[in-house]
Amino acid sequence: MTSSVYPKYKEALLTGSSDISLTTGTVKVIGIDTADYTYSAAHDFLDDIAAAARLGTATLAGGKSTIAGIFNADDVTMPLVTGDPFEALVIYIDTGAEATSRLVAYIDSGTGLPYTPDGDSIHIVWDNGAEKIFAL
Repeated sequence: MTSSVYPKYKEALLTGSSDISLTTGTVKVIGIDTADYTYSAAHDFLDDIAAAARLGTATLAGGKSTIAGIFNADDVTMPLVTGDPFEALVIYIDTGAEATSRLVAYIDSGTGLPYTPDGDSIHIVWDNGAEKIFAL
């Protein structure tokens, strides 16, 4: 698998569904243990990812922007992460309910992946290149 914006998120953008805003929504990132989760283009909400596959959570609170179809945000920290190694990150919009928290992007390549948690906090530094976190 290569990093991808979930097709169901793209579909939601095109149809004007609710809870799609990356700038006003509560956008979060979690580590994903690919031994417990396999990416699928059919997945649309957080409840499609087994709880056992999720490690650490951070909120992308600052610096969110979507200029020219490119999503960017300030770097974030996942506090005190423990558990299995993770090989990917998933960005999602948290609504407070897993069944409506929309999956946005699956990222499985980048500096620091895979990562083996050791109980310390993880500082996630987003790419400063042309595509930032991701581009549509």
